[in-house]
Amino acid sequence: MAKWSTDKKIKPDNFGRNSATNKTAKEKMLRGSAWMTVGSIFSRILGAIYIIPWYGWFGADKLQANALYTKGYTVYSMFLMIAISGIPSAVAKQVSHYNAQNEYAVGRRLFKKSLLLMVIIGITCMSVMWIGAPWISQGDANLVPVYRSLSIALIIIPVMSLTRGFFQGYQDMFPSAMSQLLEQIVRIIYMLVATFFIMRILKEGYVTGVVHSTFAAFIGSLGGLLILILYYFRKKDYMDQLVLQSSNQLKVSDGRIIKEVLYESVPFIIIGVSTTVYNLIDQFTFQSVMQHFSELSVRRINDWFALFAGNANKLIMITISLASAMAITVIPLLSEAYTKKDKGQISIQINDALELFLIVMLPCSLGMAAVAKPLYVIFYTYDYTGIFVLSFASYIALPIGLFMVLSSLLQGVYQNKIAIKYFAIGLVVKVIIQVPLVAFLQGFGPLLATGIGMMVSNLLMLRFFYSHFEMDYHRIVRRFDGLLFFSILMFMVALGVVHLSSFFLNQYSRIQSLFVLILAATAGGYVYIYLCLKTRIADKILGPRVETLRRFLRIK
Repeated sequence: MAKWSTDKKIKPDNFGRNSATNKTAKEKMLRGSAWMTVGSIFSRILGAIYIIPWYGWFGADKLQANALYTKGYTVYSMFLMIAISGIPSAVAKQVSHYNAQNEYAVGRRLFKKSLLLMVIIGITCMSVMWIGAPWISQGDANLVPVYRSLSIALIIIPVMSLTRGFFQGYQDMFPSAMSQLLEQIVRIIYMLVATFFIMRILKEGYVTGVVHSTFAAFIGSLGGLLILILYYFRKKDYMDQLVLQSSNQLKVSDGRIIKEVLYESVPFIIIGVSTTVYNLIDQFTFQSVMQHFSELSVRRINDWFALFAGNANKLIMITISLASAMAITVIPLLSEAYTKKDKGQISIQINDALELFLIVMLPCSLGMAAVAKPLYVIFYTYDYTGIFVLSFASYIALPIGLFMVLSSLLQGVYQNKIAIKYFAIGLVVKVIIQVPLVAFLQGFGPLLATGIGMMVSNLLMLRFFYSHFEMDYHRIVRRFDGLLFFSILMFMVALGVVHLSSFFLNQYSRIQSLFVLILAATAGGYVYIYLCLKTRIADKILGPRVETLRRFLRIK
């Protein structure tokens, strides 16, 4: 557990420079968020683009294949979070905590001891998922090989995630971003090659294609781990210098190190699985509720499930990944400020993190809702219901993303119990309203239940920050009002372009839909950027560097 530190010694940073020349916390957050955003965005975009050929190769069974794939990944995500055990985020937090006290040697030892722990946990979880596959498949024999192909990745991914957390503890987000990107590239290459060979050349069933698609998670993890290992040895000399210059005033036993990591990891586990738990509730309740309240066949119910849990979810995760990137960046920074007992800096970082979330997530969510039609056609072909589901899901991405940021802020200032408590309250709300909303709204019901549950948690967390950390509520509201107004104008412009284009272009064509998407995104994006730069709200949130963009666009 972190304690207030009175250490005022000037120390070198992770590149051996004096801390007096270090960047400000806001600049670190913006730089770290930029790297994590680049990695997350490109990773998510690649993870969405592959669906275009992959989806088509399954032919008439494409929705069934996507439903099977989605169900497999939902359960796998739960096992993955257990295997990772929140330890990578806890390590990032504790490494930052010790580095702030110039105890780099303790942070290095913490990483090495946690590494062995992650190997043991990963092998254990892999074994449980492999052996338990028949029992968690809900009687669906097709799911058993899917679960088992995914379980193998649990051997590698915990080690990879821990290494990312170690670098994040130094506020170095570049290796995590590059690892995430390479992992996705390798995974998709294997996935597409294997699926094409199985479905188009061997002409085998869709289950075999899905099994190899999910096995790609293991192949991708090997690529992601490789770049982290190379980066570690590249930076090892720098980090060795920091260890040699450590104060070595803290005497921390190996047992205490492991105990600290495990203690700090528990809230990260619970919060980390939050969206997965919400998805699991959908997976295990949707079919039974729909069978009870509707006359739809099991195949049609699975089609509905694929529309909101598979197709729409895959695309909105592109925008939600932005919030994840911000959340990962802010935890070690807040932990460092907390360790130094700098309450003023904590308050500033909370405000900065929320403003950064608003300036990015508001236009992204509303923008995706505006271009839902061409976007859906590009990835999945035209489907009237699927387009509306995607548009609705785009709005739900906002409370989900805000929850990720706020819960991470709470954990960064060691308010773990509060984060868990508010998550639990929101989850209870989701459970209570799930059945009636599914019964009345079908595929839209689970999405709305998730949005309401997350929003309840968000309001409670915002109230806590306002009461305990002197959050500048009025400033946040002013920023929100302005950015929301700009985002709505952007939404109207983009939506107008989409609707007008339907009179001249074929809305069923992927190529023409791509043209519409580019046109609408460009027009809407320019309106938003112009207004943010013209009113100088971008300067207040992102700093003076946006002046370069203003000059480039010739905005006075």
